[in-house]
Amino acid sequence: MTSNRLTPLTESGILAALSVVLGLMAVYLPIIGVVAVMVWALPLLILTVRHGLKYGLAAAVAAMAVLSLFAGPPLAFRLFLAFAPTGVVLGWAIRKEYSGTRTFFSGLAASIGGKLLGFALIFFLMGIDPWQAQIDGMKEAFDATSEMYTAMGVDAQELAQSQQQIDGAIAMVAQLAPLIVLIMGLFDTFVLYFLGSRVLKRLGHAMPQALPPFSEWRMPRAFLYLFVLSLLAMYWGASHEIPILQQAGLNANMIAMMAGLVQGLALLHVLLKSYNVRTFLRTFIYIFVCLNGLLLQVVAFAGLVDIYVDYRRRFAKSSGR
Repeated sequence: MTSNRLTPLTESGILAALSVVLGLMAVYLPIIGVVAVMVWALPLLILTVRHGLKYGLAAAVAAMAVLSLFAGPPLAFRLFLAFAPTGVVLGWAIRKEYSGTRTFFSGLAASIGGKLLGFALIFFLMGIDPWQAQIDGMKEAFDATSEMYTAMGVDAQELAQSQQQIDGAIAMVAQLAPLIVLIMGLFDTFVLYFLGSRVLKRLGHAMPQALPPFSEWRMPRAFLYLFVLSLLAMYWGASHEIPILQQAGLNANMIAMMAGLVQGLALLHVLLKSYNVRTFLRTFIYIFVCLNGLLLQVVAFAGLVDIYVDYRRRFAKSSGR
């Protein structure tokens, strides 16, 4: 596909049709649909880079309109709000030749904003709390599973213990709605940024400066202060029975710990490379850390300390680098 063979309008139609196909796959194909929904906005990103913001927005609206005929307006509109802003804004930022970091965070802001707007519209237009609806669906699924195990003759005491753990986990998820929206936004943006960069390079487009190497990633000190404030908020909210303050503190704490985890993994990456640990073994160590809850917390706390101490700078000085 080259711009000297296809007019912008023709290319818009083709990429909008591709978005419709991906949207239908996301709705009707259970397993492949998970992948399709993640790349639904990729054609919009490419179109915005190649021909501008108005073409990207027009294709997004056209794809939503066609999808509404097959999947219904509510579902098509939710898909549009949740994913189209990310693709269009990333494409616009790349077209403007923003830096890799600025491009990524522009897309992240659009992703989170679109998802929050979708939740708000569902709540105000349909009178449904979308987050509570998801929680209720999880409870119903676990209750149905518990009934099935009961019918199979599984020990009632074991089921009661499992149910208690599940209820605790669901209660925790219900309090972490802001954090989960943030994680969803990060994942969507990363997938689109990663795939979009590679597709655009294949099409001959110059890409902005990439994100810095992982060994150079450093989180702002604000996350360290956020961690301290989150502990105070959780303590104050629990001791004075202020649920909303406790919930805010819990979400802030998890966000700060995520930042610490990124910083800690970057520190671990530098240390392993400095000792010439082979790539295969480094990858195994990263996977092992990510699958071990205790090690994850240790790395996250080390990262929070590193935000203040900057072990990498000290290590570089001591090694004469």
